[in-house]
Amino acid sequence: MTYEEAIGYILDIPKFTKKNTLLHTEQFLAELGDPQEKMKVIHVAGTNGKGSVCAYVNAMLLSEGKTVGLFTSPHLIKMNERIVINGCEITDEEFAAVFEEVLRTVRQMEEKGAPHPTFFEFLFGMAALAFAKAGVEYAVTETGLGGRLDATNVVKHPVLTVLTSIGMDHMEYLGNTLGQIAAEKAGIIKPGVPVFFAEGKTESNIVIEKHAKKMGCPCKKIGKSAYEILAITGKYIAFSCSNAYYGNTTWNLGNIGIYQVENAMLALEAMRFLFGAEGHPDRWRKALAALRRAGRMEEIFPDFYIDGAHNTSAVEGFAASVPKTEKKIILFSAVQEKAYEEMIHILCAEVPSDFYMVTAINNTRAVRPEVLRDIFRKYTDRPVIMKETIEEAISYLRVHRKGHTVYCLGSLYLAGEIKALMQEV
Repeated sequence: MTYEEAIGYILDIPKFTKKNTLLHTEQFLAELGDPQEKMKVIHVAGTNGKGSVCAYVNAMLLSEGKTVGLFTSPHLIKMNERIVINGCEITDEEFAAVFEEVLRTVRQMEEKGAPHPTFFEFLFGMAALAFAKAGVEYAVTETGLGGRLDATNVVKHPVLTVLTSIGMDHMEYLGNTLGQIAAEKAGIIKPGVPVFFAEGKTESNIVIEKHAKKMGCPCKKIGKSAYEILAITGKYIAFSCSNAYYGNTTWNLGNIGIYQVENAMLALEAMRFLFGAEGHPDRWRKALAALRRAGRMEEIFPDFYIDGAHNTSAVEGFAASVPKTEKKIILFSAVQEKAYEEMIHILCAEVPSDFYMVTAINNTRAVRPEVLRDIFRKYTDRPVIMKETIEEAISYLRVHRKGHTVYCLGSLYLAGEIKALMQEV
C-alpha cells in the first residue's frame, strides 16, 4: 500500500468505528507485541502546553545523547508529524511500512470479532511499533483527549507522569468543572510513579495531589516561584531557574508565549528527576534555546504569527504574551464545540487591534464567519472584516497589513491551514 493510500485509510477510520474501551486498546497493543512496554515512557497530559512540554523533554533527551520517540497530536500539515524518532519525522516509506504491519494485525483482530481501532488508537499503535522497531530508549507520549480513558493510558509502567495546566476545554467529554477535568487528566497517574504538575487553581491542584497520594506517588507542584522571567522581546523570552541545580545562568526560549516558561520548567524538572547529578543543564539550555514550536506563537514570516490557542485559558495566555504597544491585527477562526464567544470577548478586551478579521477553516465543524463577525461586533467598536476562506483572508492581509503585526489564532486547524498555504506560495 502506498503512503497516500495509508493516509486515506486512516482518515476514513472515523466513518466506520467508535470509541473503544481501554481493554480493547490493551488487546490491540498486545497483538502488536506490547511495543509500548519496551521503552521508558514519559506520559504527559493536561489542557494546554502538553505538546510543548513533550517537545522540550524530547529536545533535552536528545541533547543527552539518548534515543527518543515522540508521539504528539494533532498534526498541523502532515500526519508524519505525530511520530518522530530522534528528532526526525518518520518518512513516507517508514509510515507506509508500519501502517501495513498494524493493518495486518487489525485484520487478524477483526477475524476474531474484535472491533476496529479508532483513528487515535491506530496511530498510537503505529507510533509504539515504530519506536520499538527503532529501539528507542525513551518514548515521550502525549495523551490525545483527557487521560483516564485515553488510548495512551494502556502504558502501565511509565517512568514519569507530567500534568500541564488544567483549563476548561472538551467539557462535553471531561466534565464541567476544573475538578472534574483534573480528575480525568490525573487518570494517567500510576502507582508509585513520580508526578510533576503545573500549579493551577486550588480546585484542580487538590484533585491532582489527592490522586497522587492515593496512588502512593511522589508529587511535585511547579509554580511561578520556580522561575523568574527576566526579559520578553519580540523574538524570545529569557528566564532564570530558582533551583541551584540549573546554575546561575539565563535560559532562553525562542518563543514569545509567556506561558512557555512554565512548560519549560515542567520539562526541566522531569529531566532533573531522570538524570540528577548526571544531567547536563548546559546542554539542556542550548537545546531549549534552539527549539521552535510549530504552530505555537510561530513566526512563519516577519511579524506574522500563528498560534494554536483554541480555548479560553490558552487565549488568556496569548493575550498576556502579546506586546501592548505594537500595531496589530487579529485573524480568528474556530470550530463549533469550542467556547468561541468567550475567546472573542477576551481578545476584544485584552488585545485591542486596529482591526479584527474572521474566516472559516476548511472543516465541517467550522463556525460560519458571519457568526464570528457578529460576536466580535458585540464586544468591540473596532472594524471587523469577514472573509469566507483563509486564502481570501491572507490575500487581504498581504495588501492591508501596512506595518502591523498579524496574529492568527482560535484553532490548530487554522494554524495548520495557514502554514500549509504559506508553504505553497
